[in-house]
Amino acid sequence: MRPAFTDTVFGAQQSFRALMEAIARPGRLQDCDVLPDIPEGLEPAAAAALLTLADAETPVWTDAQGDAREWIAFHTGAPLVDDPARAQFLLATAAMPALATLDRGTDETPQDSATLILQVGALATDSGWLLTGPGIETVHHLHVTGAPADFVAQWSANHAGFPRGVDLFLCAGARLAALPRTTRIEEAG
Repeated sequence: MRPAFTDTVFGAQQSFRALMEAIARPGRLQDCDVLPDIPEGLEPAAAAALLTLADAETPVWTDAQGDAREWIAFHTGAPLVDDPARAQFLLATAAMPALATLDRGTDETPQDSATLILQVGALATDSGWLLTGPGIETVHHLHVTGAPADFVAQWSANHAGFPRGVDLFLCAGARLAALPRTTRIEEAG
């Protein structure tokens, strides 16, 4: 079994800080390169995010296969579920499950909603979607390569259910960006 964080405490702290900075500043890229040796099919930022967030009491869904799936199960201790709707944390390495099918919490307990970690091809901030909302002073650009073609429509429906909704981390290599459910996305014109 490949190891997880080289320095368990420092690696987890660095990953947690990157996740919190990303949530506080939607669409801003954060570096999260704390896993030097991960199984094929996993991106460093996505794997670090899942290890930081999941534990033995949080159901996890992933489409990762083989060594990657075993690595996730071993290092998180989380119960792996087959139904994305039953997961508190999800790691999509290939196809993203539809946001409307995921646990969006309830009006009374919106904090119980799912968090999706989505591996994408690339992230950049020089063009792309126009992001607005809490944590963004005016507008922020985020270009995502590899998101589903209907992602903006799915995100609009997710945002409309506030305070319920799914939160999202987009991960490419060792970089990540967050889209909390409060973030609005418009296609750049």
